[in-house]
Amino acid sequence: MTPNSSPQLWLYDTTLRDGTQREGLSVSIEDKLRIARRLDRLGIPFIEGGWPGANPKDVQFFWQLQEDPLKHSEIVAFCSTRRPNTTASSESMLQAILAAGTRWVTVFGKSWDLHVTTGLKTTLEENLAMIRDTIEYLFAQGRRVIYDAEHWFDGYKHNPDYALQTLDAAIAAGAEWLVLCDTNGGTLPHEVSQIVQAVNSHLSTVICQEIRTIPQIGIHTHNDSELAVANALAAVMAGAKMVQGTINGYGERCGNANLCSLIPNLQLKLGYSCIGEDELAQLTEASRFVSEVVNLAPDEHAPFVGRSAFAHKGGIHVSAVERNPLTYEHIQPEQVGNRRRIVISEQSGLSNVLAKARTFGIELDQNQPEARQILQRMKELEREGYQFEAAEASFALLMYEALGNRQQFFEVKGFQVHCDLIEGKEASSALATIKVAVNGQNILEAAEGNGPVAALDAALRKALLNFYPQIAEFELTDYKVRILNGHTGTAAKTRALVESGNGHQRWTTVGVSTNILEASYQAVVEGLEYGLLLYSQKEPVFLSTRKSKAENTTISES
Repeated sequence: MTPNSSPQLWLYDTTLRDGTQREGLSVSIEDKLRIARRLDRLGIPFIEGGWPGANPKDVQFFWQLQEDPLKHSEIVAFCSTRRPNTTASSESMLQAILAAGTRWVTVFGKSWDLHVTTGLKTTLEENLAMIRDTIEYLFAQGRRVIYDAEHWFDGYKHNPDYALQTLDAAIAAGAEWLVLCDTNGGTLPHEVSQIVQAVNSHLSTVICQEIRTIPQIGIHTHNDSELAVANALAAVMAGAKMVQGTINGYGERCGNANLCSLIPNLQLKLGYSCIGEDELAQLTEASRFVSEVVNLAPDEHAPFVGRSAFAHKGGIHVSAVERNPLTYEHIQPEQVGNRRRIVISEQSGLSNVLAKARTFGIELDQNQPEARQILQRMKELEREGYQFEAAEASFALLMYEALGNRQQFFEVKGFQVHCDLIEGKEASSALATIKVAVNGQNILEAAEGNGPVAALDAALRKALLNFYPQIAEFELTDYKVRILNGHTGTAAKTRALVESGNGHQRWTTVGVSTNILEASYQAVVEGLEYGLLLYSQKEPVFLSTRKSKAENTTISES
């Protein structure tokens, strides 16, 4: 755990509410429950579950958590202040909030006079009454309240006196947290710092009065100016004690503050206590788990948790990192559950090859002719259009071949593919016939598929299954095709990347040809070959172990 002397900072996750407002993101009740329980294991103190009463899905979500509560985190219900010219006790919306059974409720209200008069179409005084009445009602019902001051920074910049009055109303009603929201995402870090300091100064005068609770400040930022993380850090350094954000920065428009960047910055760089060290080491896995559940490909270049966050490609970089990782890494990858990767490409030097070989448990000496042979062969193939930085399994096979220990599990003697294009149908029907030799025995098999690659893959698996039953566990999880020299038209070279998996690991292979089927065939064959290699020798360390089978077939190695 982090030292007790570290100042405490409270994390508040809103992936299940604000994060789901991202365009193209949709989750089921089961998805929300899985994410909530994963965040619970990560040690997030507050998890905002949604708006009970706004839709049946959120109502059922809170009901299920009443039956089987989280072990560590506080689940929080979210709602707005009451409507103008009504009473909180008569609001059916607030009855649904109470029925959710949470100890904590987050209420958002208007801070910007523009929104009060043009959005709510009411008076400034009535807006203050709405804030007071809603929080007082929830307080009287035994709920603890977090008040989200919506559009706070814009409201303060346009009318600071009124914006502060909205906070005073929330304080007087019993709110324990005042969360300042940069809802439009347009505020700059120096403005955030100045305004948070001004609020702190204002609160120092308010708490001298008779109030129910002494509130603390939180921050909620959006990423419309690419500053959500920077603004949240500025607020914390100015005195905020709660940080709201989402996993992977999911959210409406350009997203919310990314907790996967905020947590390590706050804990490793600024010394705050957010979650335990063991939980911090789960951050990368949690990030990829959430992206998988919501069916979005992870950002491979995301700071801290991205697959490329600690990847080294240039030969000078690799050589330096091999001697001392501090030369090109700002933290140890393992602190956030990530790992160092040495990338192999045409820009690589011998140091890349030696370092990559070590990840497979192979010790090569720079004076060995095989080492330079591997480097030379890799560069020749990349000139032809191969790309090994995205196909590490193919590079492993290349390396084993150069060292003279590549196992030949089978040999493809030939194949044919026949396609029928049926008018009015989106997918074509394909039939593949393949001839394979295994241990001197020729096997002829045929299989159908929705397309030529699927048919070819099915036929090859069918031919090999009796000899290698473990192939039944393999699946083609992703397939990408790229035209390399489009100016040559239909004669252009095609690069096919095939990602395969066995439910626990994923590996990627590559093929290149002027014939798209030939390129795909190369990648599919090597994918099966490498999968069989995993069962025949020690598992290469660059493959990650997965706890559950992938649901999203387009995301990269987890």
